[in-house]
Amino acid sequence: MKRQAKAKVKKVFLVEDHPVYAEGLVDILKSEPDLAVCGQAGSAEEALRHIPKLAPDLVLVDITLPGMSGLDLIKRLRPKYPEIKLLVISMREEQLYAARVLRAGGDGYVMKQQDPEEIIDAIRDVLAGRIYVSEDVMVGESKISRAGRPQPRSRPIDRLSDLELEILGLLGAGKSNREIASSLDLNARSLAGHYAEMRKKLRLNNTNALTRFAVCWTGSGEA
Repeated sequence: MKRQAKAKVKKVFLVEDHPVYAEGLVDILKSEPDLAVCGQAGSAEEALRHIPKLAPDLVLVDITLPGMSGLDLIKRLRPKYPEIKLLVISMREEQLYAARVLRAGGDGYVMKQQDPEEIIDAIRDVLAGRIYVSEDVMVGESKISRAGRPQPRSRPIDRLSDLELEILGLLGAGKSNREIASSLDLNARSLAGHYAEMRKKLRLNNTNALTRFAVCWTGSGEA
């Protein structure tokens, strides 16, 4: 009697800058016989150095990272490594970020608040070639696909670019202009220009109003 072939263990690479949470993810994955952590990185730049050598099957990436964001990391990885699955795990509001992740080339989006079982289900779904997002997000993406173009955006914040959204999150977290510029590799003049464009899109009169908006938005749990 022939033995059934053992399932191939899938390699997962973690991109997470919070050591405690990263350690928790490693513990979760260690308990799964079909999954193995092949490497970790605390920044997108570090991930870009290690991923080509380790050749993971899936990269589990946070949106908020020092320097280059997780969304920009996906944009860098997708054209170079079309075979690698890219799954975002984040505290950020799924309704606001999941569609951006899918358009950037990501394969799914799962919230950090989910139970470990749900996170594992998301990883396995993506590895199986399926998209993993909530039903509400999937319905919205289907409408966009059928129309062949983006639908009109209903909220002012949806008008922000990916970079502007990242700036808003840092501003709302209490980061100074110098810290924001350094984190995103911007100069003071460029950052001021982004502030002006953000105020215009959000219909705010001045930078103080933008800061208050950012703090309220971040405090509401959407950042």
